[in-house]
This record gives sequence, C-alpha cells and structure tokens, in this order.
Amino acid sequence: MADDQSAGPARKKRGGLVKLLLVGAVLAGAGAGGAWYFTRGASAAPVEVKAEDRGLVEFEPFLVNLSDAGGTRFLKMTVDLVVGSPEEARHIEDTPVLLRQTRSAILELLTQQQATALVTTEGKQKLKDAIKAQAGLVLVHQKVIDVLFSEFVVQF
Repeated sequence: MADDQSAGPARKKRGGLVKLLLVGAVLAGAGAGGAWYFTRGASAAPVEVKAEDRGLVEFEPFLVNLSDAGGTRFLKMTVDLVVGSPEEARHIEDTPVLLRQTRSAILELLTQQQATALVTTEGKQKLKDAIKAQAGLVLVHQKVIDVLFSEFVVQF
C-alpha cells in the first residue's frame, strides 16, 4: 500500500508534462497552419503585368463569308492576340505550325458568324471572347490575355 501512495505524485507530474506537450503541439500546429494560410494567400495574389510588357501576335487580315442565308455577306477584319510576354509572341510567330493552327481556328470560328450579330457592340465582345477561347485551345502553353480588332468591316 505504501507503493501506491508514493506512485501518485509521480503519476501527476507525468500527466502534467503530457498535457503541457499536447498544448505545445497544438499551438505549434496552429501557428504553422496560420503561417501557411497567410503566405499562401500572399503568393496567390495575381501579379499585374503592364501592357508594355506583354506580347502581341499579329495576323494577316481575315476575309470570310459569313453564315447568313444566301451567303452574300462577308467580314473583313484584322485581329491581334495579346499574350503574356514578347517572348511568348515571338515563339508563336516563329513556329509556323502553331501560327497557322491558331489562324485556322479563328478562321473556322469567323465563318460561323452572322452579320446581324457582328454589327452590335455585344456581338463584337462575344466574338472577342470566342476568339480568345478558340486560340486558347491551340496555344495551350501561352495564355491569350486579350483580343484586339484593328479593322472590322461587315458587308451587307
């Protein structure tokens, strides 16, 4: 019975040490989780790239028949793609297959358009979005940031 009484205080000291270690581990984990959360959020913030630091892929003018009934309407337009950097633009322009595939994808999209939709501001914006998406399917290693029209004529 004397052994049971002497073991009591040692057991309490050991229990307190275990509790202290558990609390310390929880606090350390919470601190590490908080640090990860805040640093992840900081690195995930988008980096704003200045317009002059982006690249421009220029295409020859497009001249296509539109899909209107009768097939007598056409579109003549010049389009440029804005990409992430001048190096990306040079890579696209220096890779003939990539450049021609992108032009072909845009051409196929243009031939599906109708004149009445293209003459509205909303129609032009939808076309820009569609060109951006189509070009993005071809340019899988580059991001198309914007589509610019420098010539846009719809013949009625």
